[in-house]
Amino acid sequence: MRDHDVLTAVRALAPALRARAAEAEELRRLPDATAGELAATGFFRLLRPRAYGGLAAAPDVFHTAVHELARACGSTGWAAALLGVHSWYVAQLDPRAQHDVWGDDDAALICSSHAPTGTVTPVGGGYRLAGRWHFAAGADHAGWALLGGLVSDADGRPTDMRTFLVPRADYRIDDVWDTVGLRGSGSNDLVVADAFVPAHRTLGYAPVTSLRCPGHEVNPEPVYRLPYAALFTTTVSTVMVGIADGAYEHHVDTARSHPALPHGRRVAEDPFAQVRIARAAGEIDAARLQLARDTAELYETARAGREPSRALRARTRRDQVLATERALTAVDLLRENAGGSPLRSDGDVLARAWRDLHTGRGQAANDVERALALFGRDAVGLDVQDPML
Repeated sequence: MRDHDVLTAVRALAPALRARAAEAEELRRLPDATAGELAATGFFRLLRPRAYGGLAAAPDVFHTAVHELARACGSTGWAAALLGVHSWYVAQLDPRAQHDVWGDDDAALICSSHAPTGTVTPVGGGYRLAGRWHFAAGADHAGWALLGGLVSDADGRPTDMRTFLVPRADYRIDDVWDTVGLRGSGSNDLVVADAFVPAHRTLGYAPVTSLRCPGHEVNPEPVYRLPYAALFTTTVSTVMVGIADGAYEHHVDTARSHPALPHGRRVAEDPFAQVRIARAAGEIDAARLQLARDTAELYETARAGREPSRALRARTRRDQVLATERALTAVDLLRENAGGSPLRSDGDVLARAWRDLHTGRGQAANDVERALALFGRDAVGLDVQDPML
């Protein structure tokens, strides 16, 4: 299977995902048929290491596939994108951890909840975990979870931020995901009573940020030399822009055939509708172009064996949150001109996109002001220290 084959299969799956969007919302998770069909396209192999049947694809290939999925169904795009990007993260771990996940099942998927909401206790040979972690998209279809945690010293002072790889047998899924938007993403809570995590299944934030991870010894491809913060946050924004793009396409198609406005003019002939359509299209294009530029530059830097500058990391983060903001702006513009349909809750495409985008905006990666402040600090020569760069 090649990258091109995956993209062709993903695009061919889009009509089925659109038809199943309401079912996903009703189930509050991805339908089993969707998960199976996604796996069959090879999407989940894009960022998986080649040693385990993956393609170690360039990031633009992965993001193109994510965009296509999100255009068809926002919830599917969100859950699939996060499940897909976590294969990249596991590829950064100790080779033994990679074998734990894929040694007996090279199709295993990984969900995550990186916020350090649980309790971590260092013990001989590793750590013990307990607590509750939130917003694990696609958890029902994953066999492993990446959980964030703070390691503290004897006085209770945090000394390290780490991610812990935990098998499905060591946590339970608490079905609490019942939201306005992204309802089908199945972003439920994960609850760990008391689990031992061996040291080789953990990774600190410092090596991830500095691009010095143990997995590099067995995964030499340049995609694994990208900053995780850049890859993850761009993936989130790619979903957002894909949702907006799908809503735009639907709105324009509807405008072409809409019978009349109250004053008797067809929507397509209304100059104010035309202006909103133009502005929405511009916002979506600007978002896509900036995301693609940054990803291409980061990838070329990795291919050349260089490390990305702090300025490039900051610009990528800036453009990522602005892409999210532009996606919301685009759909808000379209909604203003769509009459009462987007106010309904019976499956209207634009209404679903509006709900999905405003829900996705709450993801920590989409904190616009915080990310812009990081760029501004770097631009004026101040020190910038942030795990999201």
